[in-house]
Amino acid sequence: MFWWVTFLFFPSWAPEYSHVWSLSSSFRVFVRKALRIRDQFEPYPYALQILPTVLKEQWTSEPFQPYKTAFSSEVQQSPEVLLSHVQQLSASDVKDPALKKLQGFLWSTGYESGAITTPLFPDAASQIKAWKQEDALTLAIFSSGSVEAQKLFFKYIGISSTVVEGVTAEKQKTEDLNPLFSANFDTVNAGPKMVKESYVKIAEAMGKKVEEILFLSDNVSEVRAAQDAGMQSIVVDRTGNAPLSEEDEMEFIVIKSIDELELLNQLDEST
Repeated sequence: MFWWVTFLFFPSWAPEYSHVWSLSSSFRVFVRKALRIRDQFEPYPYALQILPTVLKEQWTSEPFQPYKTAFSSEVQQSPEVLLSHVQQLSASDVKDPALKKLQGFLWSTGYESGAITTPLFPDAASQIKAWKQEDALTLAIFSSGSVEAQKLFFKYIGISSTVVEGVTAEKQKTEDLNPLFSANFDTVNAGPKMVKESYVKIAEAMGKKVEEILFLSDNVSEVRAAQDAGMQSIVVDRTGNAPLSEEDEMEFIVIKSIDELELLNQLDEST
């Protein structure tokens, strides 16, 4: 990713109202969870796949020590012990800081080699470029992934592929979208995504009122927390998400793609 004021809401089951939403306000900040990386993006399995090789080749290397020593001493006994520990954490989806740090290192290796890139949904890159370059909005990301991981993901957005001479695998052409974002927030510098205090903290960090911020997310609990904080927020129901309940569709504005939104950015020239 990481995407408002009174709205007229038409449930998603009313196709006659599936037109573009026109949203007119004085919003100057757009804070979103993520640009919803496509489901086929699999950096986590990639990290686990290359970890045995990395542990074998870099176990005693100086550059690898900060990542190894981030774990408890009990699991630093051998490459095999650490590998087993990381596999257990990954299987349990534990948000361990040491694991996140190690994953960032492993992903960086893959990105720099061209083995992996970050694919976004087709509407994402072009739309945020328009919001930034044409509407002059301030954009930011709020994600459970660390700030370091966010910047890594958005540095290597896949745009096409080409065969590189002397390389057997295809190396992806990429573009860096980080310059489009003015701030990055995660559960460390902002807090849990499902509590309103985190969104208040984000607004304070950016020097904005919460009501000046638009938040898009594919998670209804996050949208509810943002609304409780005073932000305007919309649910983006992407392919592959768990189905929304009828109650969710009645409670929130729901869109399928961010290009369904037309934001009429009416900046207050006096501020």
